[in-house]
Amino acid sequence: MTDDLDLVPTAKQSDAEDPRPARVARNSHVHNLTVVEVIVETGDAVSLVFEVPETLASKFRYHPGQFLTLRIPSDQTGSVARCYSLSSSPHLDDDLVVTVKRTPDGYASNWLCDNVSEGSILTVLTPSGVFTPKTLDVDLLLIAAGSGITPMLSIAKSALISGAGTVFLFYANKDEDSVIFGAELAEIMAEFPDRFTVTHWLESERGLPNTRELSEILAAYSHYDTYICGPTPFMDVVRRALADIGMSDAKVHIETYRSLTGDPFADIVVGDVEADGHASATVELNGERVRLEWPRHTKLLDLLLSKGYDAPYSCREGACSACACTVRSGEVKMLRNDTLVDADLRAGLTLACQAVPISDDVDIAFDQ
Repeated sequence: MTDDLDLVPTAKQSDAEDPRPARVARNSHVHNLTVVEVIVETGDAVSLVFEVPETLASKFRYHPGQFLTLRIPSDQTGSVARCYSLSSSPHLDDDLVVTVKRTPDGYASNWLCDNVSEGSILTVLTPSGVFTPKTLDVDLLLIAAGSGITPMLSIAKSALISGAGTVFLFYANKDEDSVIFGAELAEIMAEFPDRFTVTHWLESERGLPNTRELSEILAAYSHYDTYICGPTPFMDVVRRALADIGMSDAKVHIETYRSLTGDPFADIVVGDVEADGHASATVELNGERVRLEWPRHTKLLDLLLSKGYDAPYSCREGACSACACTVRSGEVKMLRNDTLVDADLRAGLTLACQAVPISDDVDIAFDQ
């Protein structure tokens, strides 16, 4: 799924406006991948199949439910960045696959559907996102509308192949022609008849789903771990239905995207330690604990990327939670936060892409 609004990237502060010395490091998460196939899924949706060379295989390992951020050229701004969920499964598919559905006024989705063909080369970030089950050995309730099916297909295939639980998918669309992956879902049901069930809801036949009807359909699955992806009004109705059947908030996971106004593909700018002063940071990342000098005016994510550490992120502007990490001790300040709620802040979470040090010594951990 993606948010495909057309927003102009914000202007960056010029060197003349910021006298602090800085150094620039290449963004090691940025890579060019070749499209080896374009699959027409429906009249307004295509899947783009990317080949990952062996030399980049470790960089593009991913979890079911994660997404790729793509750079799309633009005559007005040079480029725009958009996030598209992976419909492929890391437990089944050799190539990376993202599925793009046109939105009426969406520049990026229309450009991709109209211009990408076999052999096209696109600039992408490595996979990111936290909309992924911590274990595949649980029962899963997947609720999707429209292109929200994309991460659900990845999760469902992965759970059925490598997990032990059952999967129930509720999938809403305008009409039968709008159903993405219809044939593939039918094939998966035939292969896993005792573990995979799909209920289709077509607006053309039943109108928009409402809270009462959804509550009746979903009541039997109130103990399942639940994942929701689709348009905001649809997800709002689903949340009310889940509350009505007594599902715990802890079991509910929602995938949302915001339009990116900055450039997550840009090189990394890191402040000068001597000019800025610095704190000391101990960071636990990918099973490793590292000790770093942290310039006072440098964001934690930029520091880690500049040192070659594989820290997770997607937007670099505080609009998602892909880079969320936990402050174990010390104090940081976030320059911007559009995603963490009060409960997250009380739990010590911060966004690495917006965090600068306040105290002299900080201990931070990324979830493994």
